[in-house]
Amino acid sequence: MHAAQYAEHINILQKRTLDAIQREGIDGLIIHSGQSKHQFLDDNHYPFKVNPQFKAWLPVVDNPNCWLVVNGVNKPKLIFYRPQDFWHWVPDEPSEFWAQHFDIVLLKHANAVEKHLPYDKSKYAYVGEYIEVAKALGFELVNPDRVLHYLHYQRAYKTDYELDCMRQANATAAIAHASARDAFFAHRSEFDINQAYLLGAQQGDNDVPYNNIVALNEHSAILHYMRLDTEVPKQHLSFLIDAGASYHGYAADITRTYSAEDGEFKDIIERVEALTKTCVDKLAPGVSYIDVHRTAYAGIAQILKEIEVLNMNAEDAVESGIVSTFFPHGIGHFLGLQVHDVGGHVADDRGTPFPPPQEHPFLRCTRTIEPRQVFTIEPGLYFIDSLLAELKGSEHSKYVNWNVVDRLRAYGGIRIEDNVIVHKERNENMSREAGI
Repeated sequence: MHAAQYAEHINILQKRTLDAIQREGIDGLIIHSGQSKHQFLDDNHYPFKVNPQFKAWLPVVDNPNCWLVVNGVNKPKLIFYRPQDFWHWVPDEPSEFWAQHFDIVLLKHANAVEKHLPYDKSKYAYVGEYIEVAKALGFELVNPDRVLHYLHYQRAYKTDYELDCMRQANATAAIAHASARDAFFAHRSEFDINQAYLLGAQQGDNDVPYNNIVALNEHSAILHYMRLDTEVPKQHLSFLIDAGASYHGYAADITRTYSAEDGEFKDIIERVEALTKTCVDKLAPGVSYIDVHRTAYAGIAQILKEIEVLNMNAEDAVESGIVSTFFPHGIGHFLGLQVHDVGGHVADDRGTPFPPPQEHPFLRCTRTIEPRQVFTIEPGLYFIDSLLAELKGSEHSKYVNWNVVDRLRAYGGIRIEDNVIVHKERNENMSREAGI
């Protein structure tokens, strides 16, 4: 990690913070990393997940009860939780590349933070999840809309530091994907394939940015399948893996689909992969992300016609909406500190809503594409029993070759997902360049 990149990253966050607090007419922000949560009626904790607004500033993702005091002008103040505790891991005093950019105060007791915060909190806003903590500390302004709308909108424009973090995350995920692919072709169970992935990534279930989707055969038709069967199926037909990796709090989010044998399903995978590459090429400054989705939608319609699932032309399939049975989600989303990064459904930095079109309600981004934005591109084609049952009971049933559908049901579905940086004059496909 280049020190100059991180210094510039902090400068950009300082400028964004100053712009945001001036809109709100306040003096600064108090950003809370979060707290550990007890499980209900238990003394164990849920895995800690840090506030994204906190990890935007520094790569501390595993330490609750930390605080940042920022005003866009002065050196940010970090209140770093470091208790005396022989039950749990205690982090070292900060000394990494980022530490020099903060005035650091060590906090021994979480409930003693108030003495390190500004005395007059009326001109500061609390940014975090724990509203009751904010109120107890005397904050009147909590997660103000004007501030968050501005910061969320600006999050779409990644700094050089952030882009490097995401390249690193993709490189880690690519190694892990290769391990999982090899485990599939070795006829392992979903559970074992997931273990191979985590071993390849050298990250645990609580380190990767989301629960891995590791689906064999018909399970590939479940969009967010996370069960992980321990039994090896009688036959390995297909394998869909949607899995990422984390680096300094930034996410990779890659999906690949494999067929156990050459033949019809492998051919369909290759067609969807070609469509993914077409949609990646469609990304360009000035293009609406909605139009990229429409390219994918039309592309899936064409594939369905070519593989004889549909006996109507592609244009009519798009017009009728029948394609949504087989491609029920959006083409992708912003990617960054969060897997589904914020700011996708707004028209400006004041948070003016820009919802998806009525015919594509699950599209997670509607913005015009600009340089330094990072997107996933992930067309899919699935054979989902519940959606197929609805289609079979509709007036459009006659346009479906049900014998072909029934032949393909056992394979579940296909999704191919790449992570792409949009530059002024080119696109950088981080996933492909990482070798997966």
